[in-house]
Amino acid sequence: MSHLFLRTLRDDPADAEVPSHKLLVRAGYVRRIAPGIYSWLPLGLKVLRQVERVVREEMNNIGAQEISLPALLPREPYETSNRWTEYGAGLFRLQDRKGNDLLLGPTHEELFALTVKGEYNSYKDFPVTLYQVQTKYRDEERPRAGILRGREFVMKDSYSFDLTDEGLTQSYKAHRDAYERIFARLGVKYVIVSATSGAMGGSASEEFLAESEVGEDTYVRCVESGYAANVEAVKTLAPAPIPFDGLPEAVVHDTPDTPTIDSLVEASRQILGRDVDASETLKNILVKVRQPGGEWELVGIGIPGDREVDDKRLEASFEPAEVALLDETDFAANPFLVKGYIGPKALLANGVRYLVDPRVVDGTSWITGADENGKHVFGLVAGRDFVADGTVEAAEVRDGDPSPDGAGPLVSARGIEIGHVFQLGRKYTDAFAVDVLNENGKPVRPTMGSYGVGVSRLVAVIAEQQHDEKGLRWPAEVAPFDVHVVIANKDEQARTGAENLVEELSNAGLDVLFDDRKASPGVKFKDSELLGMPLVVVVGRGFADGNVELRNRITGESNEVPVGEAVRVILGR
Repeated sequence: MSHLFLRTLRDDPADAEVPSHKLLVRAGYVRRIAPGIYSWLPLGLKVLRQVERVVREEMNNIGAQEISLPALLPREPYETSNRWTEYGAGLFRLQDRKGNDLLLGPTHEELFALTVKGEYNSYKDFPVTLYQVQTKYRDEERPRAGILRGREFVMKDSYSFDLTDEGLTQSYKAHRDAYERIFARLGVKYVIVSATSGAMGGSASEEFLAESEVGEDTYVRCVESGYAANVEAVKTLAPAPIPFDGLPEAVVHDTPDTPTIDSLVEASRQILGRDVDASETLKNILVKVRQPGGEWELVGIGIPGDREVDDKRLEASFEPAEVALLDETDFAANPFLVKGYIGPKALLANGVRYLVDPRVVDGTSWITGADENGKHVFGLVAGRDFVADGTVEAAEVRDGDPSPDGAGPLVSARGIEIGHVFQLGRKYTDAFAVDVLNENGKPVRPTMGSYGVGVSRLVAVIAEQQHDEKGLRWPAEVAPFDVHVVIANKDEQARTGAENLVEELSNAGLDVLFDDRKASPGVKFKDSELLGMPLVVVVGRGFADGNVELRNRITGESNEVPVGEAVRVILGR
């Protein structure tokens, strides 16, 4: 350690919010260069390479072959797939000195499809799975949590090419199983949830989420059935339609100064002379939606008033379109939109597409805006008084909501996305006309799967799940060193003994970090706890009696063993 390029810090970095960020910086594993951009120092790089090794081993075990494509890419392939615009502001775009458009690759479906097209032309070449472990770039609007959510990150992305849908199913399962082995080896606690495909396209889609309170992804699960899904992918269990014959006609009431749901509920109680719940009101939110390369379109969203709009669910429902709230200019250009009092009728009468929450089924009666300032309509019945243009999954998902499979209530938790598997189908092979000849000499188009693992993110995830109040605790599979030997005795004989022990451990094939510094034992112990090697060997007071102390950083257990037995005991752990 007297020669190791390492500087530990006693204080948390000012910009760090989560434990993994604080500890990886304090322990000298990474250093911030700019928002979302980090350098990997020797210890951090060793952990990163260990994670890469595990990922490579499991990918190779399913027959995948590693290649490396450039991160600096031309615009044309992404223009062909329409993702030059679909990716929006998240794409790093640049120009070379001749004015040619380029991008820094966020993901490589296009290039893998073109690579296979360029090399293969016969059914005999298939199936094939290719992968790479490479730096990716995404212009995150709010990079946070250190390397958990950065603008530059290392990802393993792999792509399967099969000639049949059955083959794609097999490739998908092989990757799914490989991911389970990867995360088990890394000691990561995770769940597999149904997900949306987003800008990737395709059909079947699942996410691997590491369980963590600091995660940005919210998922739900049903304890009774095991159903689990990212909130963006949850489908609302709609109630059965209700016959509306005989229901009273809708009535408009004066409701001055009631632009909010709370104020409307209070006014409704006075008008109806009974308790009124916010779930009886219909809240109408206006957004504007723009397909890639298209024009903005007004869209009305109707949800029960006791729920808020979930931005992620809303955006996922319209992907790849861009979604934005209306501004004052939009309201001024559409005077039929009366803020705080918008109802379905004015929207439908003015040609605004109107989508409602799946709970708004025929026969349900609502209190909602009457499209006049200070007025609401009571008893407006869906299917009788208005007919929506469709449904939309935009309302928040809450604990206690029924599971889509009907088995029981949902409970929510937070997680960090560490892997994603997609059955892409032929979106990209269609875009680039990737055809090969079958056994009859006829062209057949391969179908693709796309599979990602956040390699650099996993370093932070492991730190997040495995740390304690003293510092990091690396599992043996990914630790920068197998053993950390600390001299806690100034006696020259102890120093010689420690050096001999380090040599024996190294000769036995172990990677050893040797704290040979002339610092105090207290400083050395604190650093050993902060750095987090799985096993710490202390050459201290007991050495005079022929013993060394073994400290298990994972379990916190410690015991003394004879110096002559130390290597055998360590190897047998």
